[in-house]
Amino acid sequence: MKLAIIGATGLVGSEILCVLDERNVAFDELLLVASERSIGKKVIFKNKQYAIIGMQEAINQQPDIAIFSAGGDTSLKFAPEFAKAGTYVIDNSSAWRMNPNNKLIVPEINGYELTENDKIIANPNCSTIQMVLALSPLHQAYKVKRVVVSTYQSVTGTGKAAVDQMNNERQGIEGDMVYPYPIDKNVIPHIDVFMDNDYTKEEMKMVNETKKILGDDTVLVTATAVRLPVVGGHAESVNVEFETDFNITEVRELLSKTSGIIVQDNVANNEYPMPLFAHGKDAVFVGRIRRDETQPNTLNMWIVADNLRKGAATNAVQIAEHILAQQLVHA
Repeated sequence: MKLAIIGATGLVGSEILCVLDERNVAFDELLLVASERSIGKKVIFKNKQYAIIGMQEAINQQPDIAIFSAGGDTSLKFAPEFAKAGTYVIDNSSAWRMNPNNKLIVPEINGYELTENDKIIANPNCSTIQMVLALSPLHQAYKVKRVVVSTYQSVTGTGKAAVDQMNNERQGIEGDMVYPYPIDKNVIPHIDVFMDNDYTKEEMKMVNETKKILGDDTVLVTATAVRLPVVGGHAESVNVEFETDFNITEVRELLSKTSGIIVQDNVANNEYPMPLFAHGKDAVFVGRIRRDETQPNTLNMWIVADNLRKGAATNAVQIAEHILAQQLVHA
C-alpha cells in the first residue's frame, strides 16, 4: 500500500505522522509532500529518513491513499488529479465537504457509506466532528430537534503562525499578527470570514455539516465560534433539544458505550473535560451532562477534543483504516 501525506510539514500533517505511528498503520511506501520551498527537506519517521517531494511527483507515483492537509485551494486543484490516478483522497479542508457528490465521514457514524467509487472523501470540520460524535447516539435514541452550540477553540486550529502570535505576545515580542487583535489574555468571537447572514464560515460549517453527517436536514443548529488563547483542544457548550424525553442515566450510558467517546462527568470530584487533559488524545470527552431545567426534553453537555487529533489527523487516518479494512484498496 502506497500512502501519501499532502502538507506533511504542517501542524496537522505532522500530527498525521504521529497518529500513523501510534496506530501502526501498515504501508509499503510513504510519500511526504509539501510546498515547493520544502522540497528536498528531510523528515524522520519510524527511524527512516524521507525526502519531501513535490505534488506532481506524488501524482505520478499513483499512491493508493493520499491524506490532504494543505488548504482548500490546493485540494480543489490537486485532489481530482490524484483521483484520476485511482487514489483515494481524504481531504482535511472544507473544499469538498458540502459537495453532494462527496461523502463527509466520521467513521464511527457513517464510515459504512464509503464505496470504491468514493475517490475524494471529506474530513469534517474539527468542531463538527467532536459534536456529532456525541450527538449521533442521542439522535438515534431521542431524535435531535435543535442544537445551540458555543465553541471555545484552540489557536492550533488556525495553524503554527497563530501559535507563534500567542507565544510572541506572552513573551512581549513583536511579530506577525494572524488575528485582527491580540489573542493572549483575550477571547475573539470570530473564526474564519463573516458571511452575509453575519455568522462566520466556521459557524455555518457546523450548521451544514451536522445535518449532512447525521443524514437529517430537519436538525436545527445555531452556533457561535470563539477563539481562545489555549492549546490542546477545542471545547464546546452544547444545548440539545430532543423530540422525546430522556433519562440522564441512560444518556450517560449511551455516550459511554459509543466508540471514540469517554464520559468524564463526576462533578463531586471536579472531574470534567478540559483541553489540558484532552491534548494528545484521540477520544472525544463529554461531561457536565445535565438537564436544561428551562424547557422540556433539553440537555446540556460540555464536549472537548484535541482538534489536531480526532478533529483532523486521527479522523483522517481512521478513514484510511476503514478503506483498508473494507479492502477498497486492492493489492
